[in-house]
Amino acid sequence: MNDSSDDRDAGTERTGRAGRSKPPDRPFLIGLTGPIGCGKSTVARWLAERGGTVIDADVLAREATADGEPTIEPIRLRFGNRVFQQDGSLDRAELARLVFSDPEALRDLERIVHPQVRRRVLDRLEAARLAGDPFVVVEAIKLVEGGLAEQCDEVWLVECGDETQRARLSSRGMAQDEIDRRISAQADLVTRLRPRVTRQICTDGSFAEVERTVEEALADALAPVLLD
Repeated sequence: MNDSSDDRDAGTERTGRAGRSKPPDRPFLIGLTGPIGCGKSTVARWLAERGGTVIDADVLAREATADGEPTIEPIRLRFGNRVFQQDGSLDRAELARLVFSDPEALRDLERIVHPQVRRRVLDRLEAARLAGDPFVVVEAIKLVEGGLAEQCDEVWLVECGDETQRARLSSRGMAQDEIDRRISAQADLVTRLRPRVTRQICTDGSFAEVERTVEEALADALAPVLLD
């Protein structure tokens, strides 16, 4: 997403997978996924502004790895004390450096953390159902691997070009070697996601253009439910 008035390519592509036409006894559920730095959080914020309840898997992962949580001891057993600070709390930066340079370590961490994140997501989905929320957005890079994609009425893939992605990560203060590690760790992510995707949201354009695209995609997704 670019603040300039010179809009570049941006848009949404609808794939063959259709959303539901009749709402069950729960909110319409959109899974929001895609590589780091492509704008998932911004898209999620726009959806929240339009009435959605957003469940951020990254936030839940931090909750699941807080002091005293069931994940802490397995993490210590697998990775050792080097990923813990002197006060006993998890050293998230060190753990990230380790797992994003070692695919096997990343898989091991996900096996420890994902079940706890999934439980928290399901708890929040139930709370949204009881509250009568109109639609819910689950924002998660590992939407498919975490077993959540199958519960979604639509899965949106948020993506952008490599140059845009790297520029955004750099603007966050991320060093070039860290950017390379993060992107490398997700190298086949888009390819793996495409078979499960309902819509592709390209965020290479201006904020105004991409926000308009998201608004149109949401209206199209909810139309069968609202008109049923």
